Amino acid sequence: MTTRPGPLSGCTIAITAHRRAEDLIASFERRGAKVLHAPTLQIVPVADDHALIEATRRVIANPPDDVVVTTAVGFRGWIEAADTAGLAADLLGTLEQSRILARGPKARGAIRAAGLVEHWSARSETTAEVVEWLRAQGVVGRKIVVQLHGLSDPALQEALRSAGGSVRGLEVYRWGPAPDAAVVERMISQVCAGTVDAVVHTSAPGAQAMLDAAALNGQYDDLTSALRTGRVLNACVGPVTAAPFEALGLDPLVPDRYRLGALIRLVTDRLTDDNARSIETAFGQLVIRGGAAVLDGVVLPLGPGPRAVLAALVAAGGDVVSRPELLAVLPGAEDVHAVEVTVNRLRTAVGRPELVRTVVRRGYRLAVEPAGVAS
Repeated sequence: MTTRPGPLSGCTIAITAHRRAEDLIASFERRGAKVLHAPTLQIVPVADDHALIEATRRVIANPPDDVVVTTAVGFRGWIEAADTAGLAADLLGTLEQSRILARGPKARGAIRAAGLVEHWSARSETTAEVVEWLRAQGVVGRKIVVQLHGLSDPALQEALRSAGGSVRGLEVYRWGPAPDAAVVERMISQVCAGTVDAVVHTSAPGAQAMLDAAALNGQYDDLTSALRTGRVLNACVGPVTAAPFEALGLDPLVPDRYRLGALIRLVTDRLTDDNARSIETAFGQLVIRGGAAVLDGVVLPLGPGPRAVLAALVAAGGDVVSRPELLAVLPGAEDVHAVEVTVNRLRTAVGRPELVRTVVRRGYRLAVEPAGVAS
């Protein structure tokens, strides 16, 4: 069965996001990729809505001088909860008299959508920059409300308190466990095995949760090795999201603009431009992907064994690869007969038996063009 060709045809991309995952999935699928959606966390509303409403009443009764808006989804959720309780007009009137600080453009957009105007917005899109700005302005005696975002850093609030501010945290939502831990474990296994071309993250808690899940399942060393060696492209929407990996000495891919669109374009460009496992054959260009091959624009799904053999043949650039050498790359194989069986399966899957040629008493090689491996 073939797939309509696209720039990411044959690629498998894992997505760890829960919120707005549909946008990522649709964008990568339009480009021809197969998407493995494995949210490592999920956003859940505050369990006790009464607590949020009571906190909102206290904000209205004791108006803050400063309000820090950290996430668009959290701010919208706060306004919606207030509206349900009949408090939206009072809350908006209170916020209108406060100095509203946005963590970044998305938070700023939510503020403006509510009919309000932010006083200042952080360029780095970090809560830490907001805290630094407030401390520089002076917070002694000021009442500050911080809209929390799932896994907020209490040290940032403490930094404002130590500078003389009176700080209240407002929890609208929090991060909950993965919707399906088994799906996350399978995704990590595929990343470790190299059958995923890229793994994409949109939040620091989600990225950390993947690492935590790998540690829990005994996959931590294999996962970090796969990410460190570059066998799998590890992409994050921004530096905050990348922080859990950078703390381990890893170097994830981060776009210059911290937006989903920029992340999608960067991942697409990087996977499209990566010709390390590409070769010109007598039957067209052959590209090895995580779970498939692409021959002359046609996507050919491959099992782990045939893909491993084909990858070894591509790496050889048309030179002969012996049966013992191919046996060494076959997962779980014990004798050279397994190599012969796998080569036959590969020829059937490719649909071009002549692509993999037998060299009597020596092994196998690809039918390549004289130019050899593409640069």
